[in-house]
Amino acid sequence: MKTRMIFVGPPGAGKGSQAKLISQALNIPHISTGDMFRSHIKGQTPLGIE
Repeated sequence: MKTRMIFVGPPGAGKGSQAKLISQALNIPHISTGDMFRSHIKGQTPLGIE
C-alpha cells in the first residue's frame, strides 16, 4: 500500500516544512496543492481564473 499523508492547519503552522522533512526522510514525493493552485493562477488557466 502506498503511503499518503495530508497535513492540515492554519497558515504559518509549519505544514509545508514538516511535509518537506518527512518526504525527504521517507523518500516520497512532496506535493503542494498551494503551489499547484498558484501555478494555475499565474498561468491564467481556467482553474486559476475561477
